[in-house]
Amino acid sequence: MGSVALRWSEADRDQLRRHLPEAVVVFPVGATEQHGPHLPTSTDALIAGAVAEGAATAAAGRSGRPLIVAPTIACGASDHHLPYGGTLSLSPETLLAVLCDLFRSVAAQGGRRVVLLNGHGGNVGVCHAAAAAGSTRFDLSVAHLDYWRLAGAEGEPPVPGHAGEFETSMVMAVRPDLVGPREPRANAPEVPAVPGVELHSAAVWRRIDGYTDRPELARADAGERRLGDIVGRAADRLVELARVL
Repeated sequence: MGSVALRWSEADRDQLRRHLPEAVVVFPVGATEQHGPHLPTSTDALIAGAVAEGAATAAAGRSGRPLIVAPTIACGASDHHLPYGGTLSLSPETLLAVLCDLFRSVAAQGGRRVVLLNGHGGNVGVCHAAAAAGSTRFDLSVAHLDYWRLAGAEGEPPVPGHAGEFETSMVMAVRPDLVGPREPRANAPEVPAVPGVELHSAAVWRRIDGYTDRPELARADAGERRLGDIVGRAADRLVELARVL
């Protein structure tokens, strides 16, 4: 079967019925949450959707399977952003149930392979749990990929930050019209980190005002380069996943 990339929302039922048994269905998983005073609340959903679309298009000619990009899941687990406003959050339990219901829908229509392409740090644990649940409850093969882990040079740690220079540059590449003014932040507060340890702290979020590092340093050309690199690496992952799932 030749490779093809489809958007679920633009395909008709016959196309989906025909392709699902052999396809890899890619779910971009984002969030609607505050990203400081300069980025849109849709930042995570925008980037996850752009990476998924770009990667599926780039991989379609060599994946050996149809690639179907599902509509972006626009709300994620974002309770830690609620104090700042501008946030629509699902509890982790609700997001897990939503993902499992979507897996159930795919399986009921003959689908066998799913990739969660995640764009929000608060979703990581839920996506991991959902992938495990989907594989056992619905006999699916489920992969979970956090897009930012593909950033930077191979072998380097992922670029950190929330609504800082990294994410701001990415939004400048995807939707520059949504990037607002960025005040200089010469003394950006440090975020404590311990290698190999995930740290969650409401006190830290308050101290840094809900966003990290120095977004005023972001440039569109850097965002375009990063996005291109991430899309290329995500496409390679989809090709490999189409082979092994």
